[in-house]
Amino acid sequence: MPQYGNGSATYDAAGGIEGLKKLVADFYQVMSDNPDYKIIRDMHPKDLTESEDKLVCFLSGWTGGERLFAKKYGQISIPQVHSHLVIGEAERDMWLNCMKEALDKQDYPSDFKTYLLEQLWVPAERIRMVCAKNK
Repeated sequence: MPQYGNGSATYDAAGGIEGLKKLVADFYQVMSDNPDYKIIRDMHPKDLTESEDKLVCFLSGWTGGERLFAKKYGQISIPQVHSHLVIGEAERDMWLNCMKEALDKQDYPSDFKTYLLEQLWVPAERIRMVCAKNK
């Protein structure tokens, strides 16, 4: 069994760039289709093309693949770029729930889904903390 988090093991387990594109497309579809997530959906532009690309690029580097975000969009602090938004625990948890539902649509091993969701809690919580400080 690969040790997720080592080298490109997480990226590979996600199916590489194509796997991440599918995960992100499902993530935003879940967010758009479920009225319970309207609050966070409304934080995004109507056209999600760039949002999807940015998340794919971020996840690529974050999971041990190519660091596409910096190449395409430059260096930024993910928490700081969200600091203008009102993101509390409820919004953080909505985002994570969208990701959980999107992960459930993927043909990933259950331990990988759990691992990924636990790891994504960290940047989601950092975003919440930055937003709390700036309000």
